[in-house]
Amino acid sequence: MMSEATERPQEPALKASAPHPLDPLTETEIATVCNVVRDAAPSPEHCRFPTVRLEEPLKSELREFDAGAMLPRRAFVLTLDVSNGEAAEHIVDVASSTILSRKVQPNSQPPYGQPPVMLEEFYKTDAVVKADPGWRAAMKRRGLSEAEIELVQVDPFSSGFFDKEFERGARIVRATSFFREHPQDNAYAHPIEGVVAVVDLIAGKVVDLLDEDPIVPIPRKKRNYGAHEIKNPRTDIKPLHIEQPEGASFKVDGWNVEWQKWNFRVGFTPREGLVLHQLGYQDGERKRSMIHRASVTEMVVPYADPNPNHFWKSAFDAGEYGLGMLANALELGCDCLGHIHYFDVPAADDKGAPFVMKNAICMHEEDYGILWKHYEFRNGLFEVRRSRRLVISFFATVGNYDYGFYWYFYQDGTIQLEAKLTGIIQTTAVQPGERYKWGGMVDDNLGGPTHQHFFNVRMHMDLDGGGNTVTEHDFVPRPFGPDNPYGNVFDTTTRVMTKESEGTAVANGETGRFWKISNPNVKNSVGNAPSYKLVVMPSPLMLAQEESYVRKRGGFATKHVWVTAFDPAEKYASGDYPNVHAGGDGLPRYVAQDRPIENADIVVWHSFGHTHICKPEDFPVMPVEYAGFTMKPVGFFAANAASDIAPERNARSVLHGEANGGSSCCHAG
Repeated sequence: MMSEATERPQEPALKASAPHPLDPLTETEIATVCNVVRDAAPSPEHCRFPTVRLEEPLKSELREFDAGAMLPRRAFVLTLDVSNGEAAEHIVDVASSTILSRKVQPNSQPPYGQPPVMLEEFYKTDAVVKADPGWRAAMKRRGLSEAEIELVQVDPFSSGFFDKEFERGARIVRATSFFREHPQDNAYAHPIEGVVAVVDLIAGKVVDLLDEDPIVPIPRKKRNYGAHEIKNPRTDIKPLHIEQPEGASFKVDGWNVEWQKWNFRVGFTPREGLVLHQLGYQDGERKRSMIHRASVTEMVVPYADPNPNHFWKSAFDAGEYGLGMLANALELGCDCLGHIHYFDVPAADDKGAPFVMKNAICMHEEDYGILWKHYEFRNGLFEVRRSRRLVISFFATVGNYDYGFYWYFYQDGTIQLEAKLTGIIQTTAVQPGERYKWGGMVDDNLGGPTHQHFFNVRMHMDLDGGGNTVTEHDFVPRPFGPDNPYGNVFDTTTRVMTKESEGTAVANGETGRFWKISNPNVKNSVGNAPSYKLVVMPSPLMLAQEESYVRKRGGFATKHVWVTAFDPAEKYASGDYPNVHAGGDGLPRYVAQDRPIENADIVVWHSFGHTHICKPEDFPVMPVEYAGFTMKPVGFFAANAASDIAPERNARSVLHGEANGGSSCCHAG
């Protein structure tokens, strides 16, 4: 049963003013720029649109806008000619419907690289594979009838790169196959092992086919998970309602959000999904800037099975598919609870037609336990405050996996990003009587390959405006001596990152390593530079060998922290086109320039993730795993920023088994 929130209308937005320069493109603007680009294309009927987004103005241009200047609205439009594979980038002036620049991508030359896989290519792959005589013969060798072959689920999977002839400069996917008895059967319970078709999406044909011997029998045990499939659902859980009878505490004006002294603008791109702009905090009379732009720009999922069905699997889910394009339409009372505000996002389909992604972004408030508390037994003073946090999130489904990205803002100035990993694991069929060597067994004759998930968040810093500096700190024990006679003293070391060659780092839990982003041009209440601390969760690094292609392509996952000088051309941790790319792009290339980063306009990139050894509890649907990080104020405020929160007792709380609550209070003195 859904909560009462399902019956409550969405929080009405305040009337939006004229478009802000950071507002996502509207449906009308999308139609305008796509029509202009299509009309100018060499072959309009073959023109597709893998990416259409706002071309965002620079920080300096936005300062001019704040001073009263008008800024042009510009769009970035990436096209693909599906007849010959030509990819071209366009910058379009929206108001004048003028193409300002057109640049053909050299994707036929090393290190190659392709636009992301489009939705229409998912369906094309299915048709091409099922029409291929070699693939159909491979299915028949595994005992499938003609009717059963038509029900097979064909999964297009980004190809990776291993310098094979059919990969160089080509637009390809590798396709794996799964048996289904009916369309809603969980196909991942029935992998068809030893068959991989390589599809050239431009030529529209299979260019390579793996059909291995000996044949591994298809696991046939059903592992479905739909509610209608559950024979004995739990019936002993009582409803828990999240209510805000006076409405939400946030205010929304178009894409601008205000909540508990926080202020930011919401954005969205096809590749990154949710973007946060101009994040700031009202500190007394001052509105203080923190982060100019923040988003998750990339993720990679390398697999650790060397067999032909799996060695190439290393999906770059943002750059090869687009997290934004695969965003879910979130369900009130299911994905988000309470008093919800949804943002609908305009987007372009593969042919450049505008449409609206309904409920793509969810925003709501949550109780988060104790914010601060103290009981002074000497004088009877008792104070406790509960923590409230603002949550803004979206979910993307990329094939078998589902990823949620949740930004949290707290009343004490803390910022947190949490990635939620769920969905269905990749599976492999195992010979009867054997154990799976490259992962974990999850059911009879069914294994799950060991793999890693890596995310990278990009934060263009703007802490109190001006130049920012990053320092690295460790806690280290001080040796016995005159200043440490009892051996109990430990120190905090400081390393200033002055240039990009010094701006990469690996976390160290033993020393409690952390990083501070500060503004050395400003003094706080105790004479230091105001700063924020980057606190990382325990997180692995990429374990693939240094010379492997996946490591070359996903170099961002070899360090936890990267600091670069801001360059508007350096948007993504893996580079612009990781799809079928030979590697070497992205963060390793950016930092090789060794630019100065002390007291500068900087970008802080953080890589974090999870190593997944599959287990029976991960199937048929995996419970959520969490990864992420926190940013905490360190000398940014003059005191506890949440010390002005008023006491509030929750009137709906009751004692178990009694009709009314007790007489406890959040404030006594």
